[in-house]
Amino acid sequence: MARYILAIDQGTTSSRAVLFDDEGRPRGLGQRSFPQVFPRPGLVEQDPNDIWQSVVDSVQEALGDGGTRLQDLAAIGITNQRETTVVWDRGNGRPIHNAIVWQDRRTSDSIDRLRSDGAEPDVRERTGLVLDAYFSASKLKWILDSVDGARSLAEVGRLAFGTVDAWLIWRLTGGRTFVTDVTNASRTMLFNIHDLAWDPVLLDLFAVPAEMLPEVRGSSEIVGTTALEVVGAEVPISGIAGDQQAATFGHLCFAEGSAKNTYGTGSFLVLPTGETCVESRHNLLSTIAWKRGAGVTYALEGSIFTTGAAIDWLVDGIGLLASPAEVSDLASSVPDAGGVCFVPALAGLGAPHWDQYARGTLIGLTRATTKAHIARATLEGIAYQVCDVVKALASDAGRALSELRVDGGVSRSDFLMQFQADLLGAPVVRPQMGEMTSRGAAFLAGLATDFWADLDAITGLPRAEDTFEPGMPASERDRLLERWQAAIRRSLDWEIRGDGRS
Repeated sequence: MARYILAIDQGTTSSRAVLFDDEGRPRGLGQRSFPQVFPRPGLVEQDPNDIWQSVVDSVQEALGDGGTRLQDLAAIGITNQRETTVVWDRGNGRPIHNAIVWQDRRTSDSIDRLRSDGAEPDVRERTGLVLDAYFSASKLKWILDSVDGARSLAEVGRLAFGTVDAWLIWRLTGGRTFVTDVTNASRTMLFNIHDLAWDPVLLDLFAVPAEMLPEVRGSSEIVGTTALEVVGAEVPISGIAGDQQAATFGHLCFAEGSAKNTYGTGSFLVLPTGETCVESRHNLLSTIAWKRGAGVTYALEGSIFTTGAAIDWLVDGIGLLASPAEVSDLASSVPDAGGVCFVPALAGLGAPHWDQYARGTLIGLTRATTKAHIARATLEGIAYQVCDVVKALASDAGRALSELRVDGGVSRSDFLMQFQADLLGAPVVRPQMGEMTSRGAAFLAGLATDFWADLDAITGLPRAEDTFEPGMPASERDRLLERWQAAIRRSLDWEIRGDGRS
């Protein structure tokens, strides 16, 4: 009898594999990092073969850790970094270029031209997305225009485009299955979230041949089977979701007013809105949360480009800390940030500002400033960004936030979680088991294969959580948020644009 669901969580800097039992508990874990490629400032790439190998190695480690075999699995669920763009040759299986990562800004100028041409309102209506280089469409166009012979090969169906889920499924199935799911498709800026189909108007706008696109499937259904010759067993692949949607499902955010935030490399807040696709008035994204059976659940999302990456910058960029683990204790060693404010716009600003020319701003420095003040200002800057997005989510959805459920590496900081609750004036709930993204992928896969019978079966599973209750006086909260907005204004529109303006 199959004992486990295997969740593959392919992230921005590493891949994880987690075995889950029927009580939703992790029983085996594997993780592998892989190299990042930075050709020049603002450009971020990855070798798709490195991504694939990191997944293979992490799966083997998880199976060994859990003392089981692929043959004993009930199903596989896949969750992945979104928007990252992979193009490969269907004939030989080789990528024609490095994957262009969601953080990459090389297509900012082309996005500016589309905006100047008036394309944004129509793009937004069809996709729910802000016109930005963050999404896959302009990255894909860049590859087709920049790699010799790529466009002609694409037009005759020789090339395949996919987000990372499609690349992994294609490899796992030995090239027999070329699919993505609605959540990942909804992040490409080529998919109509109302019609649930690739949009011919958008394909024409970005000059993308339809022949290179994957079939779009639901998030919880059997889409294929792993190839015996590739992985040594035939296991159904029955769950697919972008990482933030998977985490939302893993948090069981099914009740009205329940939202989640993943504090990872960036931060991603998702508030499900049910069967209604809510149009944002505050530069949030309307997106698909998941699709089970015939029903589609929509969501509002606020994407913050730099959170955990800001702490990595303190370590690797300027050597202020020896390791990320130091930041919380160091921040707690001072009573406040000493007047220092850090806007972590190291890759521009996402929601609700969407300014790709904003840059990181460290302001309020004096001779009395210490690295402890800067560490505290970094964590506070993360919380301030999240607070901005939560306010926008509540306003767009027309409902107050009942709680913010959190996960991701940076959420392990008790200092940050308490400060976050104080700023929001609402409880912050952190599961003691941190594998929410993987767990969501496992739930989606297990529901499709009757490993779990229904939603009641997973909502009834045992949960252990830490809750941070707000305690900051409203007057102090208002004072801090006003100072933060002053710092934000100084960071906006800083980088020189392609047209020479700044």
